[in-house]
Amino acid sequence: MTQWLRSTGLVSGALVLALGTVVGCANGEQGGDGGTTTVAAQADPTAAAEPSAAGESTTDPEPPAVVGLGARPTPSATPRRTASKKPGPRKVPKPPTETKLPPPPPKPETGCTKPRYEGSQASRAQVKQALTEAAGRTYWPNSAPGIRVPVDLVKATAWQESGWQSNIIACDGGVGLMQVMPDTAAFVNQRFDQSYDIDAYRDNATLGANYLAWLIKYIGDAFFESDYGVSADDCTTALDSCLLNAVISAYNFGPGAVVTDDGLKIPNPQYVRNVRALMTECECLAF
Repeated sequence: MTQWLRSTGLVSGALVLALGTVVGCANGEQGGDGGTTTVAAQADPTAAAEPSAAGESTTDPEPPAVVGLGARPTPSATPRRTASKKPGPRKVPKPPTETKLPPPPPKPETGCTKPRYEGSQASRAQVKQALTEAAGRTYWPNSAPGIRVPVDLVKATAWQESGWQSNIIACDGGVGLMQVMPDTAAFVNQRFDQSYDIDAYRDNATLGANYLAWLIKYIGDAFFESDYGVSADDCTTALDSCLLNAVISAYNFGPGAVVTDDGLKIPNPQYVRNVRALMTECECLAF
């Protein structure tokens, strides 16, 4: 949802999917700004059980609305520590190459305590295919054809945001697999001259991946000298050390919260840790 695909991002919302239970009601896209509530998740018609959630803890101060709908990683699934092979990001961003950004993520709807479901839910096999195809697209064929969105990043983001539920609509308005915000969808469609349907699960997957590709370029241009590599091997234990972490953060909180005049910021450290962990240990990778 996050959009944005939820500052600006497809934030899509801050929610956690537990075994049969979804904690939170929120996208960027995307992650939301709302409080955390407990709601029942809709069962996947093709699976025996829904994703389960494990406890987590962090000493980082963080707003309560940055956790997505997917299962939280176990303590053993924290991102591995790697040695940086590249210089760190610039201390201040370069002048932006684009000035029109998606609007900040909205707050959850007043009085909303749980997400709702509309239409039929796609099977896990259908979702897997849609996410894989979305990750395999080239979204910048002219100016940056080398940008690639890792398929594990797309799958992990979708799991964190929606638990791979294609027909879920969060309290902040995030829609579907990637919890794309309607305003983020409009931004992506206009920016890339497309007409993706936010309510169609295949297009929703593509909107989320397209937004991630846009974030890679936008943040890569601002802080990483137009180096668009999003390998985990470039990250150190400092969350603001690499493009991958910045992109994950911006998908949840929006690029305006990450690309600041004071440098690169990671306002939602636990969300970043969750998605990073899910990229390597999510049960969804085995579907």
